[in-house]
Amino acid sequence: MLHYEHKVDEKILNSLALAYMGDAVYETYIRHHLIQKGAVKPHLLHKEATRFVSAKAQSKAVHFLLGTGKLTDEELAVVRRGRNAKSGTVPKNTDVQTYRYGTAFEALMGYLYLAGKKQRLEEIVIESIQFIEGEEGR
Repeated sequence: MLHYEHKVDEKILNSLALAYMGDAVYETYIRHHLIQKGAVKPHLLHKEATRFVSAKAQSKAVHFLLGTGKLTDEELAVVRRGRNAKSGTVPKNTDVQTYRYGTAFEALMGYLYLAGKKQRLEEIVIESIQFIEGEEGR
């Protein structure tokens, strides 16, 4: 990543800005995961990625994480901030609650990334991937 003199303070950054960053970070991890699994056809990659990066999938992942009790108080606060952020728009493919929890998940990803907590970020990404992949076996 590029080096900047001024570090962004992720603790006071707008939740939607955290989600904006988190969306890109999480999608990058998912794309890498799919390539590692051997998916190479663009249409298949897009279809597979949607299983992980849709608001519905992210909402399920954050609910799973909340249910594990493994999130720190700091992470829970970020999730609450992300869930309560008012974006002004809602995609046509989902309901408001699902969209807000998806935003909460993305905010958590962005927060961990900007805080430089790469190991923790990757732990949560791995748990989320395993949960989403496991959902299909049910």
